Amino acid sequence: MAFEKSIFFWRCFNIKQEQLINEQIRLKEVQVISETGEKLGTMDSKKALDIAVEKNLDLVLVAPNGNPPVCKIMNYGKYKFEQAKKEKEAKKKQKVTELKELRITPNTEEHDFNFKAKNARKFLQDGCKVKITVRFRGRELNYVKLGEDILNRFIEELSDIATPDKKPLLEGKNMFIILQNK
Repeated sequence: MAFEKSIFFWRCFNIKQEQLINEQIRLKEVQVISETGEKLGTMDSKKALDIAVEKNLDLVLVAPNGNPPVCKIMNYGKYKFEQAKKEKEAKKKQKVTELKELRITPNTEEHDFNFKAKNARKFLQDGCKVKITVRFRGRELNYVKLGEDILNRFIEELSDIATPDKKPLLEGKNMFIILQNK
């Protein structure tokens, strides 16, 4: 079982740690930035840690590849909380597009076609992409042109609201198109 570096606060509040902090920083010299953003200069890491402890804050290694490496004095728990909050807000603002699939056969009747087209229109208005698949069973594979014609009818029927990603494509016994909002 792998050991993860973590900071424990009272009530067993656990923070996953990505940066070196306080005693974990074993560098000889570091450039130090105060909690207000003011540069304190290059100094021994022990002295920088003493300054951080004196202010009741943490010394965090923010740029380990710098010459010399850069450390910042900050409240690490508060910093991680703010980062988690920003990530959560970013996730809320993301829009996930869903792909809905409609299956038909090459000899689909007019009423069934209209019903499927109405459903596809509803899905597109809800913001989803729609994959329309024509399944060929048995000897129907000889009539690939019929399947292509039905898919082209879907494209025409929904042309006011959607555009196809690419032309109808035959894969094995299925032919499909993907429609998305304009």
